[in-house]
Amino acid sequence: MVIVGAGHMHKFCFVIAFGYLTVCQISRAYLFDYGRYSADFTGSMMIITQKITSLAFEIHDGMARKEEHLTPAQKSIAVRTMPSLLEYLSYNCNFMGILAGPLYTYKDYIAFMEGRTLHMKCTVLNGKKNESTGRAEPSPVPAVLCKLLVCGISLTFHLTITKVFPVAYNIDDTFLSTASLASRVLYLYISLMVARPKYYFAWSLADAINNAAGFGFSGYDEKGNARWDLISNLNIVNIESATSFKMFIDNWNIQTALWFKRVCYDRSRYHPTIATFVLSAMWHGVYPGYYMTFLTAIPITLAARAIRNNFRIYFIKIPAVKLFYDVITWIATMIAISYTVVPFVLLSVEPSLKFYSSWYYCLHVIPLLVIIVLPIKPKRKENEQNHSKQKELEVENTLTSNNYFALNNNLDQIPRPS
Repeated sequence: MVIVGAGHMHKFCFVIAFGYLTVCQISRAYLFDYGRYSADFTGSMMIITQKITSLAFEIHDGMARKEEHLTPAQKSIAVRTMPSLLEYLSYNCNFMGILAGPLYTYKDYIAFMEGRTLHMKCTVLNGKKNESTGRAEPSPVPAVLCKLLVCGISLTFHLTITKVFPVAYNIDDTFLSTASLASRVLYLYISLMVARPKYYFAWSLADAINNAAGFGFSGYDEKGNARWDLISNLNIVNIESATSFKMFIDNWNIQTALWFKRVCYDRSRYHPTIATFVLSAMWHGVYPGYYMTFLTAIPITLAARAIRNNFRIYFIKIPAVKLFYDVITWIATMIAISYTVVPFVLLSVEPSLKFYSSWYYCLHVIPLLVIIVLPIKPKRKENEQNHSKQKELEVENTLTSNNYFALNNNLDQIPRPS
């Protein structure tokens, strides 16, 4: 698995890693009764699958593709030298992220292990030279303490309030027959909102562990404060205040979302959104609820994109009107997210279908109607337009871009410590 990247070997690596992960998930489900007779070992395998496939594509971009065919993001993380066996195993199996991740790029990990993170992150900031290169390496203690505080609050919330609002109560017969529509909508939102802190706990703790080891520094902000969000997996404020499906997804399990974007969305010639959600369902496991959630998310995402592209421009010119638009879209986003992820929590087919039927599949039907009625810019055409604009920008900023990538290449050439 070390000699990946040349030709089509990255695809072979992807298939093998995903195939093995699927075998593990099936064996856990059918041989070990969903963890009843064994510990859940699939979580670590999910993270390792991300690392193996991510590195395979990074090597492929750096060693088998032409420079002009790469996007700026792909250029920045491309690996141009084949890793040694020790480097490869260290990247995949290091103690900091073996259990809960998060995912990070190979170049960031090697820079951290070789003590080049401060120089690499501070030399260039937003394509410009950063004046803070002479600073000493910042202490991670404030960031670690802050994330541990989030862990404590999240865990306390999960152990107390979450139990008061079980998601399964959304399909309780008495509740369905007696509750008003407003009560059902409100309970749906609350029950799914209070189900999120367990993820906040796990991801914040994983982030804090890496930061405590010194990994995760991403440079300084405009005020000169050290940022430790290089491998952060969530932004709680943006999640809970999301005004679009995309905004929620972009701030939830961030590194996994970036992985899907790099290995699937950016490389799919046709229907990248559909391909990405299907791959996400496969990666999560073999529970039917996962597939029901991600297949439901496809029309909702496409419909939300269509509505945003066609109507948002009319609401952003006047602050008061924009505020009203943001409130309405926040409500719609929270309801849509909650409706979509109920099967993800319930997992089984029967209770999931019972929930959706109690809502008359309204958030399946309405998005499909929106997609049919509202025009959606073809993704391929949109990509071509974006590529054309990108070329124009590259021409206008040739000097800046050349300096930026030249500096990145120079960083790769920095002698490694013996």
